[in-house]
Amino acid sequence: MVVAPELLGKLLVHAPPDGEVTAVRIVEVEAYRGSTDPASHAFRGPTPRNRTMFGLPGGLYVYFTYGMHWCANVVCELPGDAGAVLLRAGEPVLGVERMQARRPAARRVRELASGPARLCQALGIDGTLDGTDLRAGPVWLRDDGVAPPVAPVVTPRIGITRATAERWRWVVPGSLHASRPARAVSP
Repeated sequence: MVVAPELLGKLLVHAPPDGEVTAVRIVEVEAYRGSTDPASHAFRGPTPRNRTMFGLPGGLYVYFTYGMHWCANVVCELPGDAGAVLLRAGEPVLGVERMQARRPAARRVRELASGPARLCQALGIDGTLDGTDLRAGPVWLRDDGVAPPVAPVVTPRIGITRATAERWRWVVPGSLHASRPARAVSP
């Protein structure tokens, strides 16, 4: 729970060796707590699909969902104790034209990375990047001095069917790039 809101405002950069650099500023995240969280991929223990979640913090956990979309998470717990933060949305800041080529259905820039699958598609993140060390690349988390919001909007997680009441979704207030409008809910 500590790492998730701290990721808001950070840059997620993908610099493939043979391609154009693209980057988004993270505007929306959700936390998943491993074996204590029924909505987490790690709830029932390690599998070939989720093994990255049980690895070193700072790893990139990339998984395939609904038979068509990639989603990316930042691993946040110590090895063996799974926990990750889903990167739900980002504001494009570098390589917008490349993102538009990857996501031709997006009508506006704010739609390029406004959801976990859209974010991965816009940045060219797929399963080959699962396990990437976010300090070594080719996908990096960067702090360019933009502080996380002092009072992010906090809501229950979305797009899940278990543990839906947990208020583990954080959004930059007023962001037009979030996957869904974010309004704080009463405790």
